This record gives sequence, structure tokens and C-alpha cells, in this order.
Amino acid sequence: MSLAMTKDEREAFLADLHVGVLGIPEPGRGPLTVPIWYAYEPGGALWFVTDRASRKGGLLAGGVRVSLCAQVETPPYRYVSVEGPIVSIEPADRERHVRPMAHRYLGVELGDRYVEATAGEREAGGSMVVSVRPERWLSVDYRKQFGS
Repeated sequence: MSLAMTKDEREAFLADLHVGVLGIPEPGRGPLTVPIWYAYEPGGALWFVTDRASRKGGLLAGGVRVSLCAQVETPPYRYVSVEGPIVSIEPADRERHVRPMAHRYLGVELGDRYVEATAGEREAGGSMVVSVRPERWLSVDYRKQFGS
């Protein structure tokens, strides 16, 4: 019995709400791995917002390939890992990118408070939206072995 998710299952899982762990190659060191908020719609690109002046932003600016893993941390465990190239980097827009992402992860009220509280940080360093095209997928769903 395969524990791998089908294409539809893995895309639905990745589109669901998870904190992702992003892996970025870093010359002369191990990869930088950091938790991030992200968004994904099946069949599309995965995207996230980050500060251009951060260590993460500097490493991403080179247009590298990245990996992202999203998981469920309670049994039966499930995860999806994707790897692919950065396909675009553009300036982040507060209303098009930052607020919807904050609402996704924090809800409307707390998300709006977060956007207002962090506005200065984004404007000082310049936030960017990074889009990644998932090309390689790895997934496991232990519910297939142990039930839901």
C-alpha cells in the first residue's frame, strides 16, 4: 500500500492552512530553513511575502530553487514537500498580498492588527512577493495505513 498522496490530495493539502518550512540554498553553509506563511491554489504557483533586506530575502533575490514542507503535527501524520524554481519576485502590495495573507493565518480582526503593527517594518525594508512553481513533490499520508 502506497502512503503517497494522489495529485489532487497533495495539491489540496498544500492549499490548506499550514505554516510551511522553507529551505533556501546558502553558499558555503547548510540551507537556510525558516517557517513561513504561504498561499497556494491547485495547479498554480506557491507564493509568500518576505522582507527584501532580510537574510532570506537576500538569498531569494538570486532566483534560486527552493523547497517547502507543510505538515500535520498530530497523528496520523501527513506532509507534502515541494521543490521548484522561483518564477517571479515583485514588490509586495499591502492590500493585494500582505493583508490577505494575514487574514488567512490570523483571521480578519487579528490580521488587520498585524498589518497595521508591522507596516513600518515593510515600508523600511521593502517587502517582496516570491512565487515558486512546484516541480517535484513528495508526500506521505499515514491515514492510508492507520485510518483517520
